[in-house]
Amino acid sequence: MTETNAASTYRLPPLAWLRAFEATARHSSFTKAAAELNLTQAAVSHQVRSLERHLGFLLFERLPRSLKLTEIGAAYLPPVRRSFEDLASATDGLFGPVGNRTLTLRAPTSFVALWLAPRLKRFTERFPDISIRVASVVWAQTHYEEPVDVDLRYGDGNWPGYAVECLMTSDAIAVCRADALEQGEDDNRLVRLTARRPLIHVTGYEDMWQRLAGSLGIALPRLSGVNVDTTMAALELATAGVGPAIVQQDFAAPYLARGQLVKALDSTLPLKEAHYLVTPEGRQRTTAEATVFIAWLRTEVAGPH
Repeated sequence: MTETNAASTYRLPPLAWLRAFEATARHSSFTKAAAELNLTQAAVSHQVRSLERHLGFLLFERLPRSLKLTEIGAAYLPPVRRSFEDLASATDGLFGPVGNRTLTLRAPTSFVALWLAPRLKRFTERFPDISIRVASVVWAQTHYEEPVDVDLRYGDGNWPGYAVECLMTSDAIAVCRADALEQGEDDNRLVRLTARRPLIHVTGYEDMWQRLAGSLGIALPRLSGVNVDTTMAALELATAGVGPAIVQQDFAAPYLARGQLVKALDSTLPLKEAHYLVTPEGRQRTTAEATVFIAWLRTEVAGPH
């Protein structure tokens, strides 16, 4: 996308107009904003009026001796301010002076071990001045007092009090060792697979085998087996030959690539759960390190690598 097309697509006003608006709103004065921006009062007033014409709305009420944000101006100010803060953080993180900086990441154990670990070297090589502290967790619902720079959770995205951004989705697949692989069509393979060996269940998602069977038109009763609390444990048990497991396809990829496991069925199971970036509502600013790390995460998810 060219610069012209991007500006047209996003209907972005010039940055100088936005700076004039933000400074004027903060000071409630064209004169004080002009002093901060090293411009004349007339220049700042002209930029704000140009922004208002561009948007088609008045952002300020011009009172006899002061300025007051209009209702739509007050609504526009927070996202403008956040955008400047995010831009400043990203600029500082990418181009600022090198120093000893630390990023604290909280993420599910399986995500850290199975998805992040094979990729993290690329981040540390690109940003060697950023140290990373990882706090692995099992349950997204657990309450943690310690603040973190980047909070990544797996679930349905419904966490009251938090703003969420879906980072990564993945279908689920059934996996097993090659010596346990059944032949034939998926429905027959599933029946034979589940009949002769214990199944591995991930706690909280024990209905996965029934859901997969239902997608194939099979009514599968709830079967006993081995329950574990992480996908990582499920994959290790499947590799040890305990039984087949249903896991996220992205997490199973390293095991499939190494030949430790194979896909037990051709079918996949879409999941409503996903990995989300989670931010407490009302948090004013994201650290420069977090801005850089999140941008890198999005690039890695977009892949391929």
